[in-house]
Amino acid sequence: MRRETGELAMVMWLPEDAPERELSRKLGRPLPFLEVRELLEKARVRVPRLFGALPDEGLLVVEDLGETLAERCARDPAARPQLYERAVTDLAVAQRALAELPAGCIVSTRRLDRELLGWELAHFREWGVEALGVALSGEERATFGRATSFLVDTIMSFPQGFTHRDYQSRNLLVLPDDSVAWIDFQDALLGPRAYDLVALLRDSYQEFDSAFVEARLDDYARASGASDVERRALAFELDVITVQRKLKDAGRFVFFERTRGDASYLRYFVPTLEMVRGALSRLGEYPELDGLSEIVTRQIEIGRSRGMLPA
Repeated sequence: MRRETGELAMVMWLPEDAPERELSRKLGRPLPFLEVRELLEKARVRVPRLFGALPDEGLLVVEDLGETLAERCARDPAARPQLYERAVTDLAVAQRALAELPAGCIVSTRRLDRELLGWELAHFREWGVEALGVALSGEERATFGRATSFLVDTIMSFPQGFTHRDYQSRNLLVLPDDSVAWIDFQDALLGPRAYDLVALLRDSYQEFDSAFVEARLDDYARASGASDVERRALAFELDVITVQRKLKDAGRFVFFERTRGDASYLRYFVPTLEMVRGALSRLGEYPELDGLSEIVTRQIEIGRSRGMLPA
């Protein structure tokens, strides 16, 4: 809709049982969307303006900023390098601005911790493997357990800070001046610095070659003031988190189909696991991950046989 001032606006409605409203009632604090939006705005991150709110009713009126990064790149592929450079630069700048969070900030109360990381990997085993009719052997269970311990321990050792949690092409909006705005940030928490880079550069809905990814990591490193040593470490962080995050995503796609009847994500199952297999090939020196690639490869073949890939 268009306001009297000529600005475009949209109405967001959160039903009574929406997780955000339940969390707000439980904690006795504002809706997470409102709290994180204000935090980001103060950190000079471009977010939709808030025109009005009835939080107790779950109603919000916010600025409508137009097309997503995914839509813009589909319409204008030549703009992709510039827009992604902007996205990783904005992320680095925001992470620096949010290095110290306000006391009591909701982001500080939740973390991508061991329990959550492990649960996400188990989610893949349940939905990306077992729900597709595969029973892991005893040896495979040991392999998966060993890999889970390594991935969780390693990720917990990475530099931590503000994490959007789903910083990908459908949650970034491109404005007329080619600046980038953030949406869907209500689940922000503390996590590894590279987590949002994985969401962006290992996006299940996009395809990038290695040169593109390396160039964007260089952009991020420059904007974050990273040293050469930190830049080299970043590539390792990206691969380790890719394995963890994209296994979770693959399981999630099957979960959506089986529990919600939404099969629209199944086409990304195979491409997502291909990203995992690629990352594992670059992590071959770590014996803790031995055997995981074979499990992933089998699920890729099952996915292919069932048409779980782009048409």
